[in-house]
Amino acid sequence: MLQFFIRRLGVSLLVAITVSVIGFALLRLSGDLASALAGETATPEEIARVAAMYGLDRPLYVQYFDWVWSALHGDLGTSLFSRVPVLELIVDHLGVTIALALCSLLLSLLVAIPLGVVAAMRPNTWIDRTALALAVFGQAIPNFWFALILIFVFAVKLQWAPVSGSDTWVHFILPTVTLGLGTMPAKMRLTRTGMIDALSSDFVRTARAKGLSARAVLFKHALRTAILPVVSVSAVSLGFLLGGSVIVESVFGLNGIGQLAFQSISQIDFPVVQSILVFLAFCYIFLTMLADLINARLDPRIKL
Repeated sequence: MLQFFIRRLGVSLLVAITVSVIGFALLRLSGDLASALAGETATPEEIARVAAMYGLDRPLYVQYFDWVWSALHGDLGTSLFSRVPVLELIVDHLGVTIALALCSLLLSLLVAIPLGVVAAMRPNTWIDRTALALAVFGQAIPNFWFALILIFVFAVKLQWAPVSGSDTWVHFILPTVTLGLGTMPAKMRLTRTGMIDALSSDFVRTARAKGLSARAVLFKHALRTAILPVVSVSAVSLGFLLGGSVIVESVFGLNGIGQLAFQSISQIDFPVVQSILVFLAFCYIFLTMLADLINARLDPRIKL
């Protein structure tokens, strides 16, 4: 177990360092921050003074290592526009994003598992084909386009839900459906495949031969085995939901990490964007490690 954890931790740290380096370089090359801070009418002397004030005139590698050193000490810098510490901004917006991600994950599980079970019990029928078609639709449709359709139908036409905001739980309904649809297909297909394999396995035939009821065979034996891969995939999909909330939060006006990232990109607020990028990367890496540990504990073929 310890060797497995150390090995995965080493790989994860390399991935995190790579993400931070590439993200830092791309953000610095995406625009002239000194000119943006100085204003459109600033003279070259004023731009140079602003660059010297914020250390933007130093080599990129020096700026990067300074940022890493400060981040390791808990200082992610200060927003160049709001003058608020970046860590405080992330903490203030994190609750909305976590709530949205958890609700979307729960919705996808509540839809995917029953669909997968029903499709596996009636393979190659219209029920199975309908479930697979729904999965393909959920995986193919872009989040932003589906979000706009939901807003037009349920917020504008029917007026069943608010268009934007995050004041009450009602504001999370449409964003939750939008994000949940994107992660539902993989869980549905895994459940369907696992159930088909489990229903044709020897231990299920033995349970039926012992006279167990169909419900007991389905839920106590087949589903318990088939759902194991879904558990590990759910940990990875939670990281996807945290990172994929940028577009959805921007469309629905939710005041979360995604909305903060969108606003910071528009303002070329490098400290905030860089910190959010690394934070989301670490979240995804941690959840991937968690999924690997779950797989290793559940699958006896994997040696820890």
